[in-house]
Amino acid sequence: MEVSLLSILFLGFVLGIKHAIEPDHVIAVSTIASQSKKLSRASLAGVFWGIGHTATLFIVGIILILMKDEIPLKWELSLEFIVGIMLVYLGITTIISFKNIHRHKHDEVPHHYLHSHKHSGRHEHQHKKKVSYTKSLLIGLVHGLAGSGAMVLLTMSTVKTVWEGAIYIVVFGMGTVVGMLFFTTIIGIPFALSAKKRSLNRPLAQLTGIISTVFGIYYMYTLGITEGLFKLWIN
Repeated sequence: MEVSLLSILFLGFVLGIKHAIEPDHVIAVSTIASQSKKLSRASLAGVFWGIGHTATLFIVGIILILMKDEIPLKWELSLEFIVGIMLVYLGITTIISFKNIHRHKHDEVPHHYLHSHKHSGRHEHQHKKKVSYTKSLLIGLVHGLAGSGAMVLLTMSTVKTVWEGAIYIVVFGMGTVVGMLFFTTIIGIPFALSAKKRSLNRPLAQLTGIISTVFGIYYMYTLGITEGLFKLWIN
């Protein structure tokens, strides 16, 4: 492998790390990290996001490179708009879930903490870990789809052949995994430390949901009005 290609791949890895910490990415995954009571779970949420993000980028990117085509601006902005909708959804569901997740009754005695039941009845909290990872993967898939247009342009302007493009996207994706792993770990620290302090953990989590909702609305407004997405669809 040529030295110049190695340099390009290293740059792709660094750009992948930088790409992972874009506001919409970090805010979306933080809604998952906020529900993790262990730091390791928050970190893994970032890894699953990176896997989903890379998978979509790779599939869509290679198809577009082979076709030597680009995603039309209208569709590219529309995919970004879906990210805004997702952010609002994640924000609202996070706020709602933390209003009710700790309040339930068992044998007519109210509980205000996470626990598992040892009797035959399965409790919803037992499935929380799997659901969080699945959501992280899906969030990554959506983000990857929305960013595939820019990824193809970057790849086609950087490498010469399809196989080099494939390697570049994979290395770029590895960078996003590392970047998101690092930042979800940092984001997960306050939630892990306050896991047993409901009076602190709940407001932090709901604040995360509020930020995601507000940013999602702002994101959609920017794309629809400022970037002219609505006009593109009307005309």
